[in-house]
Amino acid sequence: MTLTVVILTRDEAQHIARAIRSVQAVADRILVVDSGSADATAEIARDLGAEVLVHPFVTQARQFNWALDQLPADTDWIFRLDADEVVSPELARALATRLPALGPEVAGAEVLRRMAFLGRQIRWGGLFPVPIVRVLRHGRGRSEDRWMDEHILLDGTAVQLDGELLDDNLKPLGWWIDKHNAYASREAIEVLDAEFGFLGRVQRGADPGRNAGFKRLLKDKVYTRLPGGFRALAYFLYRYVVRLGFLDGPQGTAFHVLQGFWYRYLVDMKLFEVRAHMRRTGTDAVTAIRTILNIDPTATRAPGG
Repeated sequence: MTLTVVILTRDEAQHIARAIRSVQAVADRILVVDSGSADATAEIARDLGAEVLVHPFVTQARQFNWALDQLPADTDWIFRLDADEVVSPELARALATRLPALGPEVAGAEVLRRMAFLGRQIRWGGLFPVPIVRVLRHGRGRSEDRWMDEHILLDGTAVQLDGELLDDNLKPLGWWIDKHNAYASREAIEVLDAEFGFLGRVQRGADPGRNAGFKRLLKDKVYTRLPGGFRALAYFLYRYVVRLGFLDGPQGTAFHVLQGFWYRYLVDMKLFEVRAHMRRTGTDAVTAIRTILNIDPTATRAPGG
């Protein structure tokens, strides 16, 4: 059995060595797909034995699927790892010992993912650890084509591996805010597509994992039907008060306020702005998104790529 680790990067010189070293002992191949880093990401990865390919970025989903298409036919298992994540020793052992024993009916595996924020692991708020599909057999899964909140869809069943992933980004808070501002635009596109269907996507018959499927059902059937703005406050209070998020200390308070309220409220305000532009100008959703969010949701390549 061989294990290929796929890491998508852009300006990850601060993290890439840590990520690679956490899987180096169990990976037969490490493939870094970079989308044009201006720092030393590619050089560091190559120095640590990784193969580096460069490809224009549109979405995480399309970038990962492009990476899958570059793998040779004799690839066995693939593990998707983010550059700012660290694999625990227990998870590394599970990747090395559990995967070879799995039968052909198993198409992939979930891993437990935790998050650190401003140097502190988030333990309250009802969020972590979250099981997420990150391991798949070659040819038995792909990422669903979404602008945000994409999951790996499997052709077959999934098991859960021991150990954990820790998402521990070391970049400053301003970077985090800029990233989530971009995420909010991408999530607004997903909400608008569900309403207007301009992307014409149909994805059925594949398994994103029980946890991911339940969370999306709850979001689509409950959260999105609440009034915009109010639902962000309700979600924050649920996490911070009901699920005891305040026990995570000052870093946890910042995380739950910013990720649980500010980010969700920002998505709602972007939706409000796009819809208001549509009413005012009579334009369609795609045109309004291009004007207000400065994103072409029908793009298949990055601008200039």
